Amino acid sequence: MIVITSNQTPQEQVDDIIAVIEKEGLQVHLSRGADHTVIGLVGGVTPKLAEHLRQMKGVENVVKITKSYKLASRDFHPEDTIIDIRGVKIGGENLVVMGGPCAVESPEQIDEIARLVKASGGQVLRGGAFKPRTGPYSFQGVGVEGLTMMAEAGKRHGLLTITEVMTPEYVDICAEHADILQVGTRNMQNFDLLRKLGTCGRPVLLKRGFSATYDELLNAAEYILAGGNRDVMLCERGIRTFETYTRNTLDLSAIPVLQNLSHLPVISDPSHGTGRRELVAPMAKASVAAGANGLIIEMHTDPDNSMTGDGVQSLFPEQFDVLLRELEKLAPLVGRKFSEPLEAAPAL
Repeated sequence: MIVITSNQTPQEQVDDIIAVIEKEGLQVHLSRGADHTVIGLVGGVTPKLAEHLRQMKGVENVVKITKSYKLASRDFHPEDTIIDIRGVKIGGENLVVMGGPCAVESPEQIDEIARLVKASGGQVLRGGAFKPRTGPYSFQGVGVEGLTMMAEAGKRHGLLTITEVMTPEYVDICAEHADILQVGTRNMQNFDLLRKLGTCGRPVLLKRGFSATYDELLNAAEYILAGGNRDVMLCERGIRTFETYTRNTLDLSAIPVLQNLSHLPVISDPSHGTGRRELVAPMAKASVAAGANGLIIEMHTDPDNSMTGDGVQSLFPEQFDVLLRELEKLAPLVGRKFSEPLEAAPAL
């Protein structure tokens, strides 16, 4: 349930409303928009309490939220959430590009790719240190050492960093090294991991499970939000269908649907969404046209010899550069603008 007040309502009246709610043992979540303040109630609300709140001074309306995901719902938070990470804004009209390899392989590899991402206009360096693979004998990543390599490359070139975290035990070490933590498709409903991420103090990119519905994705996000972490991004990365030509089917309709249902930023992953290099650029541009707040794109200096074997979906540096130049022209036409980069590379 939510209680709606005007932004002109005196703070004393808002405090009185909150006091009544908390006296009933319920949690309160405040969301201030341009015209209204929304007070979210988490817990069982009795009809008596609802009626009491309707009668209080300053209350314009009391609305029951029937969705199982309360905090992720746009009903609770009508305004777009904008996540600010050291000046790089994600959400609203901002467009952010996360680029880099599927996996960190060496200091030289990740440093060169960071340089190229920055030169092309990207704001975030992506790279996996721990890789969940379908086959147990496939390359699994270089571990903590890879986190250090990527963190140093990001600092050197003035980029934020994002890496995937696979288990609750690795959340703290990943949070020490990366600016954004990513939950992969296979872990979208790893509820112990999601609960831990609710208290990690880092923004989270939550990828949609390859067979997950929109409701399931938003309920997974609710676990993180309920833990106190409000900096959550949703990622459409393709779903499994009957089609075999592409690795997955990139569900472009997910972008406007999720933005209608939720206030959280929506990121598109055309690399995993198609699995084919020649389709990444068209689907990236289509994602921006559909309203995406950002893109996460695989790019490698030698994709045909990448250690993960996913090079077939990785762009060459020159392709990545051309794509970003094209996106700079497209973004203003659909109400988007490139997010400002870091003001300066932090000192090593």
